Formats: sequence, C-alpha cells, structure tokens
Amino acid sequence: MRNTRALAVAGAAVAALGLSAPAAVAWETPSNITALPSVIAPGGQLTITVDGCRGGGTATSNAFSPTRLSPVGGGKGNEGDRGGAGNGTARGTAVINSDARPGPYDITVDCNGRRMTKPHAFTVIGGVRGGIGGSTTTGATPTDVAIGGGLVAAAVVGGGVFWMRRRAERRI
Repeated sequence: MRNTRALAVAGAAVAALGLSAPAAVAWETPSNITALPSVIAPGGQLTITVDGCRGGGTATSNAFSPTRLSPVGGGKGNEGDRGGAGNGTARGTAVINSDARPGPYDITVDCNGRRMTKPHAFTVIGGVRGGIGGSTTTGATPTDVAIGGGLVAAAVVGGGVFWMRRRAERRI
C-alpha cells in the first residue's frame, strides 16, 4: 500500500513539472518557430508563426527580406487556446526571393529583445522547366534509344524462335 501512495505522489509531481516546463522553456528552443509550407518555390509566400512573442518582432532569412511579425488576435484574455494574443503568438508572411537558390534555409527571429534561430526551418525547391517538351537535352540520348530498340528487337526474335520450336515439337 505504501508503494502505491509513493508512486501516486511521484506521478503527480512529474505531471505538474511536465505541464509547467513547456511554458518555462517556450522561448529557449527553436521549436516554437513554424514556417508553412515547409517546402516552397521561389516567389512563394511563407507563413511564419512564433509562439512566445507577445509584442511581435522581425523574422529574417537569406531567402527573404526582413518580415514584420504581428501579434495574433486583438482581444485581451478571451483568446483561450486558439493561438491569440493571450498566449503570445506572432505571425507574418514572407515572400521568397525569386533568385533564392534551392536548399534548406534558417529563420532568425528577433522578439522582445531576444534572438533565436531555427536551423533548416524551410526548404526552397528549384523551379519547374515547363513548356520545353522533348527539346530538353536531359533524358534519353539517341544512343540510349538505339540500345533499347536493339534489346526489344532481340527479345521479339528470341520469343519467336522459342515459340516456333515449341510448335515444331508438338507435331512429332
């Protein structure tokens, strides 16, 4: 019986500590910086959301111009768990530079006199080569086509010989 009570008290203590820890370290880890979509093309709009940034701030990256982060929601206290100003969430929209190179990018946020960087927050992908159809130089070369055609022809001839031999064996 004593073990059960001790276990219950220890569990309650761990639960209380676990529930209070996220609020205490919300700004200490870069996990509170969210960039959506996480994969984006040059010229696309990236939405940046930062928890623990009550008064707003600025987000910077090598892929976009400095972007102002504004507090989410305008009311006091009635925000509850909806991500409003009551819990200190700020949001902004950045436009990815048209000359951004493909690859992962970091986001640095300055908020309330504090600075934090989230490494590899989003990835810029290369542009699409649309409208050039078969005129591209990548893909099968004439040599590749000749080799593939020769293999198909050899398979057809081999299959025909096999079929003719099987047919001849049945007549005997």
